Amino acid sequence: MAKTNISGRNFSHNFTRRDFLSTSLKAGAAAAFTTSLLPNLRAETAGRYNVLFITVDDLRPLLACYGHSEMHTPNIDALAERGTLFNRAYCQFPVCNPSRASMLTGLRPETIGVLNNFTNFRQTSPEAVTLPQHFKTHGYHTRSIGKIFHKGTFDDDDLSWSVPTWRPKWQPYESNENTPSWQAFDVSDDELMDGKIARHTTQVLEEIRNVQFFLAVGFHRPHLPFYAPTQYYDLYDTPIFENVPDVIISPWHELQAYSDISSEDFQLPKEKTVELIRAYAASISYIDAQVGRVLNQLHTLGLTENTVIILAGDHGFHLGENSIFGKRTSFEVSLRAPLIVSLPRQSTLSVRTDALVELVDIFPTLCDACQLPIPPELEGLSLVPVIEEPTRPWKTAAFSQIDIAHSIRTEQYRYTEWGVNAWIGSSLYDHHVDPDENINIAKLPENEELVANLSVQLRTGWQAALPDIQEQTHIPQTLPWDINNDGIVDIQDLLLVSNSFDTDDPTDPKADVNKDGSIDIIDLLLVAAHFGESSNPTAPPMTTPLLPEQAVLLDAWLTQARLADDGSDLFQKGIATLERLINTAMPTETVLLPNYPNPFNPETWIPYDLAEDADVHIHIYTLKGESIRRLSLGFRTSGTYRSQTRAAYWDGRNAVGETVASGIYFYTLQAGKFKSTRQMVILK
Repeated sequence: MAKTNISGRNFSHNFTRRDFLSTSLKAGAAAAFTTSLLPNLRAETAGRYNVLFITVDDLRPLLACYGHSEMHTPNIDALAERGTLFNRAYCQFPVCNPSRASMLTGLRPETIGVLNNFTNFRQTSPEAVTLPQHFKTHGYHTRSIGKIFHKGTFDDDDLSWSVPTWRPKWQPYESNENTPSWQAFDVSDDELMDGKIARHTTQVLEEIRNVQFFLAVGFHRPHLPFYAPTQYYDLYDTPIFENVPDVIISPWHELQAYSDISSEDFQLPKEKTVELIRAYAASISYIDAQVGRVLNQLHTLGLTENTVIILAGDHGFHLGENSIFGKRTSFEVSLRAPLIVSLPRQSTLSVRTDALVELVDIFPTLCDACQLPIPPELEGLSLVPVIEEPTRPWKTAAFSQIDIAHSIRTEQYRYTEWGVNAWIGSSLYDHHVDPDENINIAKLPENEELVANLSVQLRTGWQAALPDIQEQTHIPQTLPWDINNDGIVDIQDLLLVSNSFDTDDPTDPKADVNKDGSIDIIDLLLVAAHFGESSNPTAPPMTTPLLPEQAVLLDAWLTQARLADDGSDLFQKGIATLERLINTAMPTETVLLPNYPNPFNPETWIPYDLAEDADVHIHIYTLKGESIRRLSLGFRTSGTYRSQTRAAYWDGRNAVGETVASGIYFYTLQAGKFKSTRQMVILK
């Protein structure tokens, strides 16, 4: 299979069309402003929903809603009843870090260069935009609780979240040198890690109920070790499998890390396999109860009808099938994961679809459901059309890999190749007659043509397996700071906010950006901080200089902003944007402007406009005409010199370096033949 060239990959950012705003501003502005300045920004507009994204570690589709009536999973089952259950959803790599990195970037493991648990996608693909980061950039408050990105030294991603990720502290009995592979504890749910995650999630939902949010909740179980309160073990007092399979484990198998597994055992004793299967089932029921707590809180707060809910495992897990206990294989059991999506007011409920889908599809699906632009670099496909029409023709194959093995799942077959051009080997399983994948039929002579065709399909890649549908070009919901809804945040949006200052009847209802009931400089700075962002990938760059009358308005805005400046990121970034904007204006006349701050201590900036190129000098003197300081600025081209980076700077000292006293002073601008004088006040 051909590999994607990672080093030369370009990731497009279709939400920005300005070069002068830094990446950190584009990615981080929502984080700095949302919780404190958008307290009532609710998703009232049709399609602009909240998102509750629940991930469960090592969860295979061993759930009652997936046909396993022996399982006690009433809460996840209830979610499936009000949404769509994807019966054939596949991960792209059956290991935690690669799977999560792929799912959260919408890019496949080879594309982002993450093929193990030790690689940070920010190092291999630093320009990749994550799912929560994309939502944050479009005005959502993004939060992470528990395990979303893979834990480790790179277990958080600052660009993705509005506030740092919250995780519970490890309990001593959950991690020690004598850790058994499973254990039942006579404790309440909240005394174990996932109970703490559920409890904290209910608290956060209360906190952000009036904010447009993207909330990601990651539960740890049923990942090894299988720990759960005793009450969940009591649900499974009889085996859930009639025939316990034989399990072979290698010396380096993950089970060998636990104190109750003998390092000399290569075949797991059947009684131990029974214990582990029961513990895995108990862990699932424990997690189901925590999911129920979160969903109940969502309902109690009246948020369910306005929230997209998605629940997914990061990959599957063998419980003895194929003589394996664990993951990291190219078998169906390891690659198939549960996926349930519930959309507000979706037309079909309690639907089970057999469409072939992939976890890489989650990113575009949530964008589509929430009417956000779908980044064109994503390597998945929105599942909203399947949710709307569950039986429609869809992908012809799902693609996965593990180490040097590449695998596809078609409607009937699972085909895998190991090594380049299958030089190590291949496997083929017919799910119509062998759903457990016990008999490899790749070498049978009668399957030679079938294997050749599947090999071509595997190497052709995922693009060729996409359904024949129109390109995903949904008209996106405009950004909160795009006041006139034209697809780009520009000077017109700033003017609309400014025109509504201190009015009861604003020109546009979106002018009250922070929804606090009044329209003021804060709303304008929120727009300014996002200046240039676009929800329209075809929006042209804005290169037209500001009109002189607009520069006058900008000057007034800057004065208000500087007087109200509290040192927050909002003011700093908003003011910086306004200063950059005003520097693009082309003045029609040379003007000397009031200094700022005024009164000041101990420094000041003296702004001015030049209609023509000139040598510029500023002379500062007292009421009596005594010279204090001369500032020779040298040759300056025509333009606006109003920002701190361009205006004339005076440190408040005289020609010999002494700080001047409080009082009234004058300053004169000499620019060619132009000369103008203004008064300033110094207060110490």
